[in-house]
Amino acid sequence: MRLQHILIPAALCSLVAASAYSEETDRYRLEKSADGYVRMDTQTGAMSICEERSGQLVCKMAADERAAYQDEIDRLDRSVKALDTRVAKLENSLSARLESQLPSEEDFNKTMGYMERFFRTFKDIVKDMDKEDGDGGGKLNQQKT
Repeated sequence: MRLQHILIPAALCSLVAASAYSEETDRYRLEKSADGYVRMDTQTGAMSICEERSGQLVCKMAADERAAYQDEIDRLDRSVKALDTRVAKLENSLSARLESQLPSEEDFNKTMGYMERFFRTFKDIVKDMDKEDGDGGGKLNQQKT
């Protein structure tokens, strides 16, 4: 029983590995040409020109493929430069400069303390004025409402 638990996963792993190897070997196709070989990647369609050197097959990307890659590299390079320029402008913009000049937490708390003292003093002044007016001010306020 235990032997089955070992053999079944091992068999499955070998099948998966064989399948992956088969896909990898079927991925490229070589065709004989006058100067050597042409290799085509069946998954991407990329073409390479290959020649034998010292018993090894040396492949180079086809000229039109290289030009397409270079065009894409140039396009991406322009895009990165444009983004860098935009980021620099945004970092130097008025809002960014203003944001960097916001008060610290300590300054904010200090200002809130001043405001609190101002409003408490103002409220005390209003209370004192109401006391001075007595009930007459209260009757006046009732008539307004």
